[in-house]
Amino acid sequence: MGWTSIVVTEAQGIVTVALNRPDKLNALDMAMFHELDAVSLQLRKRRDIRAVILTGIGGTFSSGLDINSVATSPKKALRLLAKILPGNANLVQRVSRNWRRIPVPVIAVLEGRCFGGGLQIALGADFRIATPACELSIMEVRWGLVPDMAGLLSLREVVSKDVAMKLTMTGEIVCGETAQQLGLVTEVSEQPMATAQAFCQQLQQASPDALAAIKRTTNRYWLAGERRLLAGETFSQIRLLLGRNFRIAGKRQRTRQDEEYRPRQLFW
Repeated sequence: MGWTSIVVTEAQGIVTVALNRPDKLNALDMAMFHELDAVSLQLRKRRDIRAVILTGIGGTFSSGLDINSVATSPKKALRLLAKILPGNANLVQRVSRNWRRIPVPVIAVLEGRCFGGGLQIALGADFRIATPACELSIMEVRWGLVPDMAGLLSLREVVSKDVAMKLTMTGEIVCGETAQQLGLVTEVSEQPMATAQAFCQQLQQASPDALAAIKRTTNRYWLAGERRLLAGETFSQIRLLLGRNFRIAGKRQRTRQDEEYRPRQLFW
């Protein structure tokens, strides 16, 4: 598929998805919403990839919603918010939530501005690596709106409730270092892309099935009751024990030889 608002590259099993509207500070327009939705759905089906990196071209991740492009007519806004059932995800929610459903680690590399919808997308990633000077803000309140791009799914897991409400009620802009202290970002680095790539190399030493199981179990049962969590752990473990990559991981540990892992199990 030809992309216009994003750039998708792949090397050694690592897929990089870059927001590509640098002249607009990678602000989110309708085309970018549709392309992020499409590429994330495609990547979910890929059993051969090992990790995904989200980034922005031009030294900034995203300045948020392109108001002039998206909010100029009620018809456009309704297209973004439309859903068949209230509990389903609409287009703006999928561009954040979908990254949680890809069975490989997803890392957001944050530079420059990461505002509003841009931060909501980054929150959908499993990890966020930011420069110290990166600016982050949940900015919707400034427009008289509530954050509605499914970022709260992750926000409630990474910061306390009072911190989440303070950030969303004030639209405060915080730097990368402060964001790390709050839990919004995983790591701060002067070279976040190099740090993300090194992290991907480390992840590639693990079984893709084990990584998928860890992501699925953590996301699905993080806030679940004890019995559901225990059942989920056991179910995932049985699936792993029956897979070829479990045997390969064991052999790699015993012989210290880097036998190549097989594509991820269909189950994940």
